[in-house]
Amino acid sequence: MKVVSFYRFVDVPDPQELCAGLQALCDDNGLLGTILLASEGVNGTIAGSEGAVRRVLEYLGEELKLVEKIDGRWTVAATPPFRRMRVRVKSEIVTLGRPDIRPQLHTGKHVSPAEWNRLIADPDTLLIDTRNHYEIEVGTFPGAIDPKTDSFRQFADFASELGDADKARPLAMFCTGGIRCEKASALMQELGFSEVYQLQGGILNYLENVSADDSKWQGECFVFDARVAIDRDLAEGGYVQCHACRRPLSTEDLDSPAYREGVSCPKCIDELEPDRAVRLEERRRQVALARERGQEHIGAKLD
Repeated sequence: MKVVSFYRFVDVPDPQELCAGLQALCDDNGLLGTILLASEGVNGTIAGSEGAVRRVLEYLGEELKLVEKIDGRWTVAATPPFRRMRVRVKSEIVTLGRPDIRPQLHTGKHVSPAEWNRLIADPDTLLIDTRNHYEIEVGTFPGAIDPKTDSFRQFADFASELGDADKARPLAMFCTGGIRCEKASALMQELGFSEVYQLQGGILNYLENVSADDSKWQGECFVFDARVAIDRDLAEGGYVQCHACRRPLSTEDLDSPAYREGVSCPKCIDELEPDRAVRLEERRRQVALARERGQEHIGAKLD
């Protein structure tokens, strides 16, 4: 099964109208995943056959009257990484909390994977990982600043606190597929940074195009689907996800006495309230019973 992440910042005149047609097309082609639409553009990750995915990308290109076609970062999954197909309209396709920031009008300079190593090797370069802290725990580039965010919405606060930084220094940013650092780089330009760069296509593009011998990437890359993380070969990695807090768990985390499948892990056990622990334990019991019957238990959302 092909898994493709894509985005495009472009003016969308009527996101609601596009939503209906896009949902129908995805359903007709048996696709799974999520596509977000907003007046600022489109952002999605979908899984299915290569032909079905390409039909959706071509449809978007035609509907949005794009000069350059939409492509994305292509990976594979042995089993479906999503349970359903959802096309949704939101105020932003990636939530910074600043819908006034328009990357289609101005953004940082895209740096190819081949040029990226040289840029981040420069000691004068300020390197920022624009992802969340639980993603960075799985892997990152050496020397990258961790904004210590739980969601991208918090990045604007982090950026404003860089007010004393030398705004003439080269500023290089990266994220999983490129969309967050594209919006972040537009924000940093607004804040006065004059030399702003972003990794073209994000970490996924870097792993796809840079050999293991030349790669500066350390660890695995967190992804927002059932695979949890992928390795340098873009294959499913060695992490699982805590069903209580949604954070990625390593082998060491799974060996911890604080880990109980579906209930707690070392990263959330101190935050777990008693009433929620009871609900999670009951859900874990129902999942176990469903497995014994050879069924898949799809429970309600935890919160």
